Amino acid sequence: AEPWPENAALYQQLKEEQILLSDNASSLAVQAFLQMCNLPIRVICRANAEYMSPSGKVPFIHVGNQVVSELGPIVQFVKAKGHSLSDGLDEVQKAEMKAYMELVNNMLLTAELYLQWCDDVTVEEITHPRYGSPYPWPLNRILSYQKQWEVRRKMKAIGWAGKTLEQVLEDVDQCCHALSQRLGTQPYFFNKQPTELDALVFGHLFTILTTQLITDELSEKVKNYSNLTAFCRRIEQQYFEGHDKDCSTIAARSSKKSLLR
Repeated sequence: AEPWPENAALYQQLKEEQILLSDNASSLAVQAFLQMCNLPIRVICRANAEYMSPSGKVPFIHVGNQVVSELGPIVQFVKAKGHSLSDGLDEVQKAEMKAYMELVNNMLLTAELYLQWCDDVTVEEITHPRYGSPYPWPLNRILSYQKQWEVRRKMKAIGWAGKTLEQVLEDVDQCCHALSQRLGTQPYFFNKQPTELDALVFGHLFTILTTQLITDELSEKVKNYSNLTAFCRRIEQQYFEGHDKDCSTIAARSSKKSLLR
């Protein structure tokens, strides 16, 4: 394995006042993955992180002279450096892992984006104020509406634009049910060792459970599955508690308290 530089950094938006649920979940998934690989990373919060990213998505990592964004490419980048969580899986297990990761991205991430940008009350009370918070008027509104238009166009393309909030919550429930069934009584999805699937699921479920929204309907869907909440607690304890705290680590969450308290 190649040596991992001490100054490796992960970039995301401002923690307290700006970052939204979906980006927070994606950032936490990458942090969890790197912790599981035992690769230290410093979290840097920047108002313009989204515009600094090569793909326009957060988080992104800056390692040596390379910049890589999003969990999938980061997993490949880290693997090329000799660090992998899924090397112990056979080909069938790897295919299954990828299928469940697709499920999380297609259902949970899309549901988070729908809630943020398509649910009118959430858009007005949470999304627009937070998304535009670092910028003066009218730029804050212009950037928010631009992003909303972009996400709603994506929702239309994938057939989610016409869904009701109830239908979206039902999709989340189905996804959680499938994850709960796969996890069963194991500590991780592929028994005793975590993989990038565990990091991805943790990032999304923990963020859903600890983010204050207009209602608790989304987090209640996750809370219905006790093995999933126990899974989140286990990863929080093992990989985040007692580690160096930065602006994005779990101890500094501004919304709801840690699951352990």
